[in-house]
Amino acid sequence: MLATSLVALDSTIIATAVPSVVKSLGGFSEFPWLFSIYLLAQAVSVPVYAKVADMFGRKPVILLGIGLFLVGSILCGFAWSMPALIAFRAVQGLGAGAVQPMSITIVGDIYSLEERARVQGYLASVWGISSVVGPTLGGVFSEWISWRWIFFVNIPMCFLAGWMLIRKFHEKVNRTPHRIDYLGATLLTLGCSLVILGLLEGGGAWSWTSPVSLLIFGVGLLSLVAFVFAERSAAEPVLPLWIFRRRVLVGGSAVSLMVGAVLLGLTSYVPTYVQVVLGAGPLVAGFALATLTLGWPIAAALAGRVYLRIGFRSTALLGGAVVVIGTSLMLSLGRDSSIVAVGIYCFIVGIGMGLVASPTLIAAQSSVGWSDRGVVTGTNMFSRSIGSAVGVALFGAIANAVLTSGGRVDESPTAVNIASHHVFIAVVVISVVMVASAGMLPRRRDQVVV
Repeated sequence: MLATSLVALDSTIIATAVPSVVKSLGGFSEFPWLFSIYLLAQAVSVPVYAKVADMFGRKPVILLGIGLFLVGSILCGFAWSMPALIAFRAVQGLGAGAVQPMSITIVGDIYSLEERARVQGYLASVWGISSVVGPTLGGVFSEWISWRWIFFVNIPMCFLAGWMLIRKFHEKVNRTPHRIDYLGATLLTLGCSLVILGLLEGGGAWSWTSPVSLLIFGVGLLSLVAFVFAERSAAEPVLPLWIFRRRVLVGGSAVSLMVGAVLLGLTSYVPTYVQVVLGAGPLVAGFALATLTLGWPIAAALAGRVYLRIGFRSTALLGGAVVVIGTSLMLSLGRDSSIVAVGIYCFIVGIGMGLVASPTLIAAQSSVGWSDRGVVTGTNMFSRSIGSAVGVALFGAIANAVLTSGGRVDESPTAVNIASHHVFIAVVVISVVMVASAGMLPRRRDQVVV
């Protein structure tokens, strides 16, 4: 929970500090890269860390991640320009790429099947708390002290998390000779970096059909094709291809992909809708959205009792149905809606997310032994990152299509209300696909667990 808090708090604390950062360092046009580069570095490093953890153990990998996050935080705090801050955010992202999946993998290692959902609920609660504390701290530091403290606050937390893991977490790793798949790791990192970069910046920094966009996607896809061929002959592939031949793993990754997209759609456009259309302030908008991340850990903590009684598949289908209900209710929101209604609908979505995300991840972890659990967990987390990147591109394109007319952008409440409604329609469609993906899980729990 301490290690997870590093990533969770950092993902929310910086948002309210952006105006102060831009005022201090300049580079308003470049500030979106503070988020993009972090997400990119985190996403592409997850599969590599996951494989290394299966080879050498979870402890050294998560400690490496905490160390990188610490170094990145210190450098960010002393950044002298926007380009320097963007570069140091990449270092933070590389650290986060190890911390988040390793925390979840360790839970799969040291807790029984009956205990995992409850403990995953504890980890999810960190995100719920951070969704409220993060923006508040960011605002306090920016207004009363300095925006640099949004990074310096990570220093004692990194030392505390590292010290606790060194003292309290002990694992037994069979030390055997390994052959590291350097070629596969390079091709996977290059391919995923370019594809995610194209998705994050397409339609913004450059048009989708521009030579730059086509070149980035082309080289990225060719690298991924080459990666597949390289993995077929690798002695110890960084991402074993058998993962894509097992229904429970494909279904779990597909659900995680949709979870990332739905989460991104709501976290990006609910605050905008509440502020522009309903006229509320940023803090109120943040609290309305926070109900989603409060409902999630509550349901995740209860999911263990549910899937032990009715199975992974039925629990995930139930959760997916609740998500569909919650997102469908958001279609009723308009210019005269209440903020309370927004919070209730987000809470319903959060409950569904907790019931669909935790069982599918635990089912995937339970289908393999220790030596493959890191890769399986990493693949699930990587799928969520890809879903977030695709969500950025998809929802951004939908909103821009509504807001842009005749070469000018209409930012009136009426236009934003219509754009938000179209985004929510897309979120409902993705939620339905999530339910279909959950249906890929085996019907009986004994068909999953090894």
